[in-house]
This record gives sequence, C-alpha cells and structure tokens, in this order.
Amino acid sequence: MKLKPKITIADHFWGIEDPRIDRTKRHNLIDIMTIAVCAVICGADGWTAIETYGCAKYEWLKTFL
Repeated sequence: MKLKPKITIADHFWGIEDPRIDRTKRHNLIDIMTIAVCAVICGADGWTAIETYGCAKYEWLKTFL
C-alpha cells in the first residue's frame, strides 16, 4: 500500500487572504483557523466555545502554533 503525503492545515488553507487590517492582527490567521478546526472537531459550536477550547488547550496548542 502506497502512503499519501501528509497535508497540513496550513497547506490546505495557504491561498486564503487575511481580510484584517494589519494593525489589528494579534494572531496569525492560520493559528486562528487551526484552533477553530480542532475545536469544531471536538464539538465546539460557536466562537465562544472555540475560545474556551483554545484557552483549555493552550499548553498543547503552543507546542506547534
């Protein structure tokens, strides 16, 4: 069986433009998207739940974001 190359979240979303104003960019867009995807997979159903997930998983997330 031939394995397919691994595709990261960053690879998948590389072409998305960041619509935010430069001075308001506190976090990288790809980091926000990664947290959102992980949170939704774990059952988050809104931005407040995504924020709660991000805060709860901070130590783990900072190992790769």
